[in-house]
Amino acid sequence: MEGGGGIPLETVTEESQSRHVLPASFEANSLQKSNWGFLLTGLVGGTLVAVYAVATPFITPALRKVCLPFVPATTKQIENVVKMLQCRRGSLVDIGSGDGRIVIAAAKEGFTAVGYELNPWLVWYSRYRAWREGVHGSAKFYISDLWKVTFSQYSNVVVFGVPQMMLQLEKKLELELDDDARVIACRFPFPHWTPDHVTGEGIDTVWAYDASTFRGREKRPTSMHFQPPIQAS
Repeated sequence: MEGGGGIPLETVTEESQSRHVLPASFEANSLQKSNWGFLLTGLVGGTLVAVYAVATPFITPALRKVCLPFVPATTKQIENVVKMLQCRRGSLVDIGSGDGRIVIAAAKEGFTAVGYELNPWLVWYSRYRAWREGVHGSAKFYISDLWKVTFSQYSNVVVFGVPQMMLQLEKKLELELDDDARVIACRFPFPHWTPDHVTGEGIDTVWAYDASTFRGREKRPTSMHFQPPIQAS
């Protein structure tokens, strides 16, 4: 059958349909671009999630009032800390233990050593290092905020602090430690205490403070009870 212009109707219909049919290659390209878009979106999203998961434990301490950043101890600093522990006994705690270097070194010297660290990634890594070094039985690590821990059970305290926290930590330790305890500060000294021993230079300087000294008391046997001085009437 033909139309009014002498053009067969079948030809008009085929031409009309051909204008609305997209080439197969164009559809394939569009589908491929769409798949690449989904893949790229997934990769970017996954990367952001991974970065957030890894970075959050590092960023969170910085948002606190007092920040204790992770700066690995140098070999010389570790040697100086161990020197300050000579002839010492009892348990040891590292406040803000980082990657566990001090705790592991103390454990190798025969101490029962504990590290408290807010960053879980560093705690897990420290536990792995202790296992690898063969001291996981005497070197323990816990995820905790140092201000929520009581240190009265420790005879030796090591801290790599920052100036902003030293005064507050000084007051906390003075209240909690026994008279026979020793506090070892690295990088920064305590503001009011007078050190009993100092070793090292520059960033490797280590200060040792005996609790009996910063309380203004003479050392005494642990079996004796402290008697306050009698004031003259």
